[in-house]
Amino acid sequence: MNSNLRVGNLFGIPFFINPSWFLVLGLVTWSYGSGIATEFPYLGGVTPWVLGLATALLLFASVLAHELGHSFVALRQGIAVNSITLFIFGGLASLGEESKTPGESFRVAIAGPLVSFVLFGVFSAINLFAGLSGPIAGIVGLLAYINLALGVFNLLPGLPLDGGNVLKAIVWKITGKPYRGVAFASRAGQVLGWIAVVMGVLAVLGISNIGSIWTLLIGWFLLQNAGRYGQSAAIQEKLSGLTAADAISPNSPIVSADSSLREFANNHIIGNSANWRKYLVTDEAGQLMGEIAVDALKTIPTNDWWDVKVRDLMQPTEALETVPSDEPLLEVVGLFEKKQIPALAVIRENGVLVGLLEQASIIKLLQKRMESKPA
Repeated sequence: MNSNLRVGNLFGIPFFINPSWFLVLGLVTWSYGSGIATEFPYLGGVTPWVLGLATALLLFASVLAHELGHSFVALRQGIAVNSITLFIFGGLASLGEESKTPGESFRVAIAGPLVSFVLFGVFSAINLFAGLSGPIAGIVGLLAYINLALGVFNLLPGLPLDGGNVLKAIVWKITGKPYRGVAFASRAGQVLGWIAVVMGVLAVLGISNIGSIWTLLIGWFLLQNAGRYGQSAAIQEKLSGLTAADAISPNSPIVSADSSLREFANNHIIGNSANWRKYLVTDEAGQLMGEIAVDALKTIPTNDWWDVKVRDLMQPTEALETVPSDEPLLEVVGLFEKKQIPALAVIRENGVLVGLLEQASIIKLLQKRMESKPA
């Protein structure tokens, strides 16, 4: 169950807040409010805490602007942005699909840090030329520093950071294989994660002054997510070079329209362990005409099955999408994820039906290839 709280739309993009965000909001408000109260003791009452809350909200607004940078570039490439979510470690823009080329992937990745650097310049200019003083000047200066740090940190070359996606695009460009870019950048992300974990542990134990408990948590976050990217790259590598035709379901439910119901039952239903409930119907040229439900046979007396053709009980196919037989299997996987469909009909260029493709058959093929040892 999704525990994120939807709080509206931004430029048509659903905007969510993870419950962990409220914890960080409280900690940041307390930290900044305490700092303001100490530095400016003449501020009485709740004023320092109000300013601390305002600073925290502006900080997260900067994170949001960073994610919008990614989102706007993705939208210009025709990529849907499913959501933007703020959580304990910052923000995440969830894109509907990957960019089609390494150049487009690079532009999406670099857009967020560029927004942060622009905000750093804007806040720095305001502090220099607007004549601000007191706590407001301190807040504006802090926001400039935070945006600079946000941009620099995200450019570290390891997934899931933006710098990791930049590195992925570069390796993708060099090798021509997107999964190799993901694999390389995920390993770099794991290295960064272990470095951060070690620094955090040493700081917590009092052995080093570099790092903190937050460094440890960020390192753990990097390790977890970089590992997932690595698993994704391994899957992509195994499926690379395969087409939709390579993953069709064995003994796909296909029957000729000119078969009698008795032939249909004898050849396809009786003794068939697959237990298909519907079959795709093809004409004499092998092209898809419609479908027939197994239960439809119950409407015809058994003694008449030799005299009734499959085409007599055939119905139009219900929302069954087709895919070319030479479609890359990785693209097919993306289609399943995007449209949330149970199956696809695989069709050759001449319109001949090759078979039915289900997600389960892709998983079985992947398991088989993962278990096989390289020669």
